[in-house]
Amino acid sequence: MERSKQIQTGLLAVIALLLMANLFGGGFQNWFGKSGKAGMEAAAAGVSSQDYNGGGVAAQGNIPGTNVADATAAPIGPTTSIQYENDKFNFGVTNEGEIVKHVFKFKNTGSEPLIISNAKASCGCTVPTWPKEPIPSGGDGEIAVEFNTKGKPGAQSKRVTVTANTNPTETFLEISGEVKGKEQPAARGENGAKLTDPQMKKPGGK
Repeated sequence: MERSKQIQTGLLAVIALLLMANLFGGGFQNWFGKSGKAGMEAAAAGVSSQDYNGGGVAAQGNIPGTNVADATAAPIGPTTSIQYENDKFNFGVTNEGEIVKHVFKFKNTGSEPLIISNAKASCGCTVPTWPKEPIPSGGDGEIAVEFNTKGKPGAQSKRVTVTANTNPTETFLEISGEVKGKEQPAARGENGAKLTDPQMKKPGGK
């Protein structure tokens, strides 16, 4: 009789352990499957420990607005100011297929060296070129812009965003005009001669 009670007690203990394992086993596994505090923080954020420890969160590649490759950072350091001789240029009328060129002149009107980190056009048909070296206080510089009119008939307006250690960090240049399509009569000057590169005999369109 005593042995029978011992067997029954042992069976009840085993059943109790199995029930506890079923109830709490998944929780223990999920709890200890993480690495300490970092695992709990990752679980609270709704990400897996693999994403947390593997750089998924730190890299921020999947979070909108945090992709470092898509952003153009302004130079770090003291800010200065930039003043353009003219931030807009109208090339008038030209024929499709011509390349319009213009040079935007500027001056560093601040007390610190001016560093232009990037100049980006609104489309691939427009290519800006800017000085890579710092422009000293009071110094002058130029940003050359080329607009390829191929496949761009009609009225045109292209913008170049200049990023520098200025306040604000972005300033804008604009090149605009009208492009005559190939099926239209060629654009001609005052003397009737065909225009091949209007206003570009000298830099700045003079």
